Order: sequence, then structure tokens, then C-alpha cells
Amino acid sequence: MRPADRLSPDPGGGLWSPTRRNLTIGLVLTITLLAFESLGVSTIMPIVADELGGLQLYGWVFTAAMLGSLIGIVVVGGIIDRRGLGAPFAVGIALFATGLILGGLAPSMEVLVVARFIQGLGAGTVPPIAYVAIGRSLPERLRPQMFATLSTAWVLPGVLGPAIAGAIGEAIGWRFVFLGLLPLIAISSGIAYPQVHRVGPAAVVSATAARLRDRLPLAILVALGTGLFLAGLTSGQPVVLVGFGSVGAVLAIAALGRLTPPGTLRAARGLPTAVLVRGIITFAFFAVEAYIALALVDLRGLSATEAGISLTAATLTWTAGSWIQARLASRVPPERFVRVGIAVLVVGLSTFFLVLQPGLSPWLALPIVALQGLGMGLAYAPLALIVLRDAAGAEQGRASSALSLTDSLGTALGTGITGAAVAASARSGQGPAPGLAIGFAVAVGVALVGLVVSGRLRTGSIGDPARTLAASGTPRGAGSEA
Repeated sequence: MRPADRLSPDPGGGLWSPTRRNLTIGLVLTITLLAFESLGVSTIMPIVADELGGLQLYGWVFTAAMLGSLIGIVVVGGIIDRRGLGAPFAVGIALFATGLILGGLAPSMEVLVVARFIQGLGAGTVPPIAYVAIGRSLPERLRPQMFATLSTAWVLPGVLGPAIAGAIGEAIGWRFVFLGLLPLIAISSGIAYPQVHRVGPAAVVSATAARLRDRLPLAILVALGTGLFLAGLTSGQPVVLVGFGSVGAVLAIAALGRLTPPGTLRAARGLPTAVLVRGIITFAFFAVEAYIALALVDLRGLSATEAGISLTAATLTWTAGSWIQARLASRVPPERFVRVGIAVLVVGLSTFFLVLQPGLSPWLALPIVALQGLGMGLAYAPLALIVLRDAAGAEQGRASSALSLTDSLGTALGTGITGAAVAASARSGQGPAPGLAIGFAVAVGVALVGLVVSGRLRTGSIGDPARTLAASGTPRGAGSEA
């Protein structure tokens, strides 16, 4: 498909019209696969930690995947603006499958962490590819519907995924949760690849999007700096904390500033704030969500299958929130949905402390986690369309990459900081409870910061809600790994 073809007038029809049906099916299947993996790993991790040991590395299983995705996201963001979507998609799926194989065969927690890093490299290619495929292939009137359809791809994995993963992990072993996904990869990628391959490069490639050789070292620096910072926190040694932590923070912040739109780190109005807020809310949400199973299994005595029900609740309400804001998109600007969603998220995160109380029913987790998911469903997706709306056509790949970058960075920091707190409490012999409480408190504070910063999403020049249709986006960034 030539660039000129993609810029032709809207031929009409919906997502399931003959010219768009295969792209819709391909993206939905890919997101469904990633959803099964994400929810499955979160559910079985208490079983994995019991078999392999290494509770102090529990958080790194999630963080490593996010650090890998940081690199994948940045690399693919430059490539798709210059060369199209086909080759990056194929390489990404291959890396994701390799990580699954290594993870399923891992003899130790350390090897599993490495496998998850490789898996993250592949998964990081998916969000920018999905966003750009939507931006270049669909007219604006269909984008909210497409995002809502992708969010629905999480419903089946959300209902069945945690229960299936928990049952498999308890009955025949957690390794089959990793290895059992490989046939699904072959099926989904075989359908999706021909469709994304048809989406070519941008009609005009900007100079900033073309400098892939400059962006890759920066992506590595962000991942390295974040890893050093979290390693310092996890070590429990003051000297290591100060040395690794400070050096890592400086490296990551300096590189991140060059990979994101100007003004992102200081919350400049409009698109830069949207990119920043995306990272803030994923930090807050996944700092708690990644440890729900650990809290319910180790502290409250539920089985992995029972704990997975709470993850199901969050996924279903995330999808419901996405559809709610999609249906009201023509009347309510996306900036308002973001603020309401973050407020709901704050309430859900704050009340999760009740679940840690021995005198209360552990099933309180069900409505509380559902509230967290609803808040993310309302807030997460509109940020994607603010970016697609405000980014120039030649910059959509880079802007989408920046959005996914802060998305993954927020998840890595959220899971990593709670993981460091859990590691510290485990070293002290008190078990994970004190660490979980500290991590959850940090998540609430970060969410409150996001609520304040979200007031800078509106540029002052947006007056017609019809021009700012809110996208109903996929939970967990169309393939986040937490």
C-alpha cells in the first residue's frame, strides 16, 4: 500500500466491512494472546516463587519484562515511521515466543527474569504497531470503536485466563502456562501479519523519527538507568542504594527527556502531559495489581485460582470503563474522562488496604480491585487519542512510541518499587505484608500526583468535544506485561 493510498478519502463502512475486517481480527487476536499471558503470569507467580524460591526477585519478574519493552518500544517507534509495520511485528512476535520458551524451561528465578526481559523486548513492539495501524488505516470516526473492540479482546482472557492459569499451575505445573501459549502465537501471528504488513511507512518521515541510531542508545540508557535504580532499592545496602540509585536515576531521566515530546518531564500542556500521565497511572495501578495474587495467596490464604478472580474483576471493569467513555465520546472531552478515571483509581487503591486486614474477608478484594479497573478504563484510553489527535502525521509513530514508553516505564517502576519493599520486608523476616503496605501507599501517593497533573491536559484551544473523541483503549497498553 502506497502512502497516498492511506491518505485517500474515507470510503465508508465500519470495522467489519470487507476492507477492514481482517485488520480488526488480526489486532484483536494479538491483543487476546498478550492478555492471556499477562493475566496468567500474574496469577501463577505465587506458585512460581514457592517452587523456584527467590521471593526477593518476585518484583523483577514483572519489572524485567517492562525494561525489555522500553527498548522494544523505542526501536519500533522509529522503524515503523520509516519502513512500515510488517517486519517489526514479525521480529517482536519471535522475541515474545523465545521468552515464553525460556520462561517455561527456567530452572531458577534468575533465568526466569532474563526470559521475561526477552519477552518484554517482543511485547514492546505491539502497542506502537497497534496505535499506528489504527491511526494510518482508520478514519477518525472509527478509532473509538476500534479501541473499544480491542478492549473487548481482554474480556475472554479476563474471564477465563486467571482461572485457567491458576488451575493449570496447581494441577500440572506453572510451566505449562508459558509453553501452552506457543500454539496460540502461531495462529494469531499468522492471521495478523498479512494485515499489518499492508500498513506502510508514513507519507512524510520527519528528521526526528528517522534518527533510530540516536534513539536506540537512549532507550538502552533508560532501561539501564531504571534497572540500576531499582537494583539499588532492592539491594537493601545503603552504599549500593545511593550509588546505583542516584546514577541510575540521572541516566534514566536524562535519556527519557530526549525520547519523549519536549516538555513531558515538566508536564507542558497538551500532548506532553498526556504522555507523562500515562506513565503515572500505570505506575500506580501496577504497583498494586502485580501483587494482588501474592497478597491474597500468601497473606489471606486463598488459592491461586481464587486470587485470579480479582484479576478477572479488574479486567472486566477496565473494559466496561473503556466502553462507557467510548459511548459518551461525542459529548465529553477525553481530558475530563482522564480526571474522573484517576479519581476513581485513587479511591480503589486507597481502600485496598482493607484487604490486608486479617479480621476482614479477603473477598473484599473483588469490588475494590474492580473499582481500580474501572478507573483505569475511564482514564487510560483517552490519553492515547489525545496523542493521536495532537501528533502530526509524520510524528505519530514517535509520539505513540513515547506514550508506550512512559506506559512501560511507569509499570516497571511501580512493580519494581513495591518489589523492593517486599524484598526488604522478606529480608527482615517479617514476610511480605509490611512491604506490600509500603508499596501500596506509594501507589496512592503517585495516583494523587497524577490527578493534579491531569489538569494540564487541556491546552485551552479545544472547545468542541466532537473533535476530541475519546478512544476506548485496550487494557494494559495493548500488551503490557504486568
